Amino acid sequence: MKKIILTLCMLPLLIWIQGCSPATYEIEGYTASSMNPDIPVPTNAKLIENITYSDDPNLKKGVKYELKHIGSEQGLYPPMDYFQKLADTGWVELEEKRLGHVHFLKKDNTVIAIEIREDSFQITEMMEDAAF
Repeated sequence: MKKIILTLCMLPLLIWIQGCSPATYEIEGYTASSMNPDIPVPTNAKLIENITYSDDPNLKKGVKYELKHIGSEQGLYPPMDYFQKLADTGWVELEEKRLGHVHFLKKDNTVIAIEIREDSFQITEMMEDAAF
């Protein structure tokens, strides 16, 4: 009888703990970005918008993607496996230039900024002589 009562008491606790665990994102593979084929993006990321920057001399073009929980809660934790994929394809992070959620990466003469949020990320290509 005690085991049954204990089990019934523990069940709500286990359900509550499961409900409070952080949600995670899942990358199902990679494809080329619609902005630049040299930039891999998760295949299950949904393109939200293409962005043009006619009013900013440092920014060339950008794209915004939605991928649930990519930046963890409040976008505080960058997706390390995605950044590893970028590194594997030749992108080098300019760690000294990082600004909070914004990571700068360089490959050849191209510099991009990736801004990670909780459920989305934005990739922006910088002008060649951009000051950042």
